[in-house]
Amino acid sequence: MAKEITNKVPRKRSPRKVVAAKEDTGIGALHVGDALHGDRDEPLGRAEIVRLACGVLMLALAAFTLLAFVSHLFTGSEDQKVLQHGYVGQATNWAGYLGAMWSNYWITKNFGLGSFLIPVFLFAASLRLTGAYHVRLWKWFINCTFLLCWISVAAAFFLTSAFAASSTLNYISPGGYHGSFIVEQLEGHIGAVGTFIVLALTLLGYLCYVSAETIRILRRLMHPGRLAREMNERYPVLACIAKWLRRFKQEAPEEDELPAQKPATLSSDKTEAVPADEGATVIDLTTDKPEANDDAGQDSHAELTPDPDIPVAIVAQDENADWINVGGGEDSKPEDTEPETDDVELTVEKPADEPLADAEQPLEPYDPKLDLEYYHYPTLDLLKHYDIDAAANIDREELTKNKDQIVTVLKSFGVEISTIKATVGPTITLYEITPAPGVRITRIRNLEDDIALSLAALGIRIIAPIPGKGTIGIEVPNAKPQIVSMESILNSRKFQESTMELPMALGKTITNEVFMADLAKMPHLLVAGATGQGKSVGLNAIITSLLYKKHPAELKFVMVDPKKVEFSIYSPIVNHFLAQIEDDPDEPIITDVQKVVNTLKSLCVEMDTRYDLLKRARAKNIKEYNEKFRNRQLNPNNGHHFLPYIVVVIDEFGDLIMTAGKEIELPIARIAQLARAVGMHMIIATQRPTTNIITGTIKANFPARMAFRVSAMIDSRTILDRPGANQLIGKGDMLFLAGSEPVRLQCAFVDTPEVEAIANFIAKQQSYLGPFPLPLPPVEDAGSERVADVDVNHLDPLFEEAAKLIILKQQGSTSLIQRKFSIGFNRAGRLMDQLERMGVVGPAQGSKPRDVLIQDEASLAMLMNNIG
Repeated sequence: MAKEITNKVPRKRSPRKVVAAKEDTGIGALHVGDALHGDRDEPLGRAEIVRLACGVLMLALAAFTLLAFVSHLFTGSEDQKVLQHGYVGQATNWAGYLGAMWSNYWITKNFGLGSFLIPVFLFAASLRLTGAYHVRLWKWFINCTFLLCWISVAAAFFLTSAFAASSTLNYISPGGYHGSFIVEQLEGHIGAVGTFIVLALTLLGYLCYVSAETIRILRRLMHPGRLAREMNERYPVLACIAKWLRRFKQEAPEEDELPAQKPATLSSDKTEAVPADEGATVIDLTTDKPEANDDAGQDSHAELTPDPDIPVAIVAQDENADWINVGGGEDSKPEDTEPETDDVELTVEKPADEPLADAEQPLEPYDPKLDLEYYHYPTLDLLKHYDIDAAANIDREELTKNKDQIVTVLKSFGVEISTIKATVGPTITLYEITPAPGVRITRIRNLEDDIALSLAALGIRIIAPIPGKGTIGIEVPNAKPQIVSMESILNSRKFQESTMELPMALGKTITNEVFMADLAKMPHLLVAGATGQGKSVGLNAIITSLLYKKHPAELKFVMVDPKKVEFSIYSPIVNHFLAQIEDDPDEPIITDVQKVVNTLKSLCVEMDTRYDLLKRARAKNIKEYNEKFRNRQLNPNNGHHFLPYIVVVIDEFGDLIMTAGKEIELPIARIAQLARAVGMHMIIATQRPTTNIITGTIKANFPARMAFRVSAMIDSRTILDRPGANQLIGKGDMLFLAGSEPVRLQCAFVDTPEVEAIANFIAKQQSYLGPFPLPLPPVEDAGSERVADVDVNHLDPLFEEAAKLIILKQQGSTSLIQRKFSIGFNRAGRLMDQLERMGVVGPAQGSKPRDVLIQDEASLAMLMNNIG
């Protein structure tokens, strides 16, 4: 039996841990820390009562200090005499005589106006002690201490003379004794200018320490042209006025110049702060170390726009070298230019009516985003915010009960363990156990059903052993699962500072960490699971994360939706993000099977074209090619252009395979095998994870898998090549496989109204004239090629009977022939090819029956006579 609950835990342990001390039985008793006191029925411990009382006192002290300091600004002059003569009852400070002494001590004798940081820190400390918020006191202490000292010195340097000249504030020392002394020493050694530089540099260093955005702002300030463009973007009225003034001063009107937009990021269109990623809540029975992950990266974008009035060309020694096109892509190849050296050099042609100094402008990289320079990325307020506190929702009673049940079951079967630890996730709690020496892992693995029976929970999964750890994991669903919102994922620092080419924000791991993957490195993804287990939500989460991170010039989608209702919500962004066969009048959201075949063939043509461009550019992949094009090393007049990524998303892949078969599978396999280097990636989803749908060819070319809950273990093996998907609990619970071992995730939830709001937000902005054009597919009649090999002299013995059946039913269907004559699919297909070759039925029409070209048996008899 489990031991009783004890409170013998060191005070320095983190309040977010649950710790147990070892006992003779090898299993420690459970103690829940301060942050886990969600049970209101349990009495508070003595230590917690003391901390709560100290927090309330600290809050009162902060309020008293703030009241005294504010009052000192108005009543300090009258209180000076009271403090000098000790007239206790005559103080006019709002906090009384004690408040007058307190404010005079800190403001006058110490830090001046910087003393207002003292009540700020006291308030933060009170929040930490009361447990209202989890505040990192050491960070608050460092920031408040620096600002207190810096404001004291800065106020003494800048405001001393102003306060002294004022008739109402002359009694206040803005920097206090501390600030005045530091300023006196600095001015005595380095002068007033040196003091100003020291203050500016220290403030700049502090701002760089607080936020990396400071460095980006400094870079913009050091580039006046870019700063002017950004000002024009943020304040379009100023840009319009400037254009009007330029045209007014000129004798003849000139073509307007559009200001360039700064490279937008997710945080450029929102004002809220970016929170740090949440770490895991670890409940450890033997240790007290948190498990958290806070990977951070930075996106750096360089954007320069050319001056369209200056013709610039690059002359190269090689005759086959490309000419660089600048100024919007309309410059032509310069004539009568001869190479002088073996190295590539820049040659600037001076206009006849302008001086050379104005023409000598450096080449600036090409930016594809300038096509839609006023495009703004979607903002996070379009997504629903769920106010969920992971630590507050931890159920202590549930954790204790599950721990006791696991220990009891293992003991009843003679399995001894030495330690046990619980990691609480949004929907799953992972109990890590360390078996005692001599215990075989297979014994614990074989007890999976017994543990599931004792816990009375759905989806028990045993990981034996956990990769990289010397423990065995038991995944148990939480009684009250949490919603992992898309807003919380996209608002995480890990997503916003990601440098992935095609970042997919999938959800949170079992340790409550944001999980992301790069589609460009997968390079293709297979999504499978039973109906209603979260596949459509998962696809929407992937598409949404890409829409939030990529510009329309960098990414295009090809969406295939046989159900006709899943992707229709993305129709408003057709001119921004969707691709379509050139001159195709139909909707870009592909729903017809025959159009799917044509689109896949068109993508194969696009893939071959891109490979030709990479070959001529001597680039190995799309990243190198686009980098050369940005640096203007490739000439658009030679067919080169910026290549956006193309992501093909296919929903209900099983339905396509059942209706079109090889016509669908072969181009998909070819694209999956070759298209990675040219930036074309595929995501296919199916609710029928069977071997005739997910064939060996598909599995070999789709190494990354997302498996939602399935009903049978054989389906899990089809998707992941191992069991596990059949033990999931559904509702977004999934296994993601992109390496040797799958990772269990809770998929981010994005609702249909949220996707509609995002699509409408994008649709209202500047867009292209139409969808991204795909090349026309090769003109070929697949049906005629298939029936061309039919030998009319060796017809099937059932040919005449099959023809009579087709004419009688007036329905040209292979399945009809199979069913009536009890033959296999291959023979029925050959019969249908022969019927088509002889003119009985028309060509295939996808999932629709063939047209019957002969209306009666008399016509058939004439046909058979002609054959004979």
